[in-house]
Amino acid sequence: MGGLIDVFPIAAITKGREGKELAPMGELHDAGAVAFSDDGSPVASAEVMRRALEYVRMFDAPIIQHAEELSLTRGGAMNEGIVSTSIGMPGMPPIAEELIVARDIALVEYIGGGYHVAHVSTAGSLELIRRAKAKGLKVTCEAAPHHFTLTDEAVRGFDTNTKMNPPLRTREDVEALKLGLCDGTIDAIASDHAPHSVDEKQVEFINAPFGIIGLETAVGLAITELVAANILAWSQLVEKVSVNPRRILQLPVPKIQPQEKANLTLVDPEQEWVVDVSKFKSKSKNSPFHGKRLTGRAVGIINNGILHLAKD
Repeated sequence: MGGLIDVFPIAAITKGREGKELAPMGELHDAGAVAFSDDGSPVASAEVMRRALEYVRMFDAPIIQHAEELSLTRGGAMNEGIVSTSIGMPGMPPIAEELIVARDIALVEYIGGGYHVAHVSTAGSLELIRRAKAKGLKVTCEAAPHHFTLTDEAVRGFDTNTKMNPPLRTREDVEALKLGLCDGTIDAIASDHAPHSVDEKQVEFINAPFGIIGLETAVGLAITELVAANILAWSQLVEKVSVNPRRILQLPVPKIQPQEKANLTLVDPEQEWVVDVSKFKSKSKNSPFHGKRLTGRAVGIINNGILHLAKD
């Protein structure tokens, strides 16, 4: 870690991410893993999750869960609800996420260990996490910008760039996420960056892969949807995107003071810009936000003695 970007690896919970047998977690932690996740593949077995939570208690690294009961979502393409019914699309019910969150929180209460819910998307999941925090359990979670910005109404146009997992939920869920960000139930904001080629996404909606890219719009969406809307103060946004992720992963939080190594993202809080996927640095362009006007943009980075300024 001596370049512009520091990379902290997250290792698999189970071998091959198959959910059957624990990976060699101790060795992986010694090799540099800061957390464990089968992300994209939930740990379906309660027994395996129990053993994983027991294991990470030895070195205080969190288990990060993609919360999804696969028996309820198999074949689904979007949130199950009024919109999915009206356009004839197979749905993925909110309860599929909430069942796993509830089960895992019960395991944390019984076993201990650090537990983090990736890309939380439903009001029900948030309420479960809120209650777990009130009990003093070591439970944290994150939200992705697309989940606090868009609703399942965006799927009506059958744009495959609105297909992600967990899926876009209802307006009530979006408002619940914003409240959760404001009251501290949601600890962090993560991009859930998932690149796909144009060819992969230019198919029928039901056959398209899940996932969108999020790195190049995350800051602008957070500022536009949260800070400019007076949902979060600037200090709270910094906590969600910079400070709390490091705390969850047991990483040192950089200090802004003399003699400390500079580790900064430079942000122009008032820059107005229109998302243009043709200008993305990413090779993938699978974003649902093309053409959206945003306020606020990251314009540079300083880290490890290197300054890099963004160029359009």
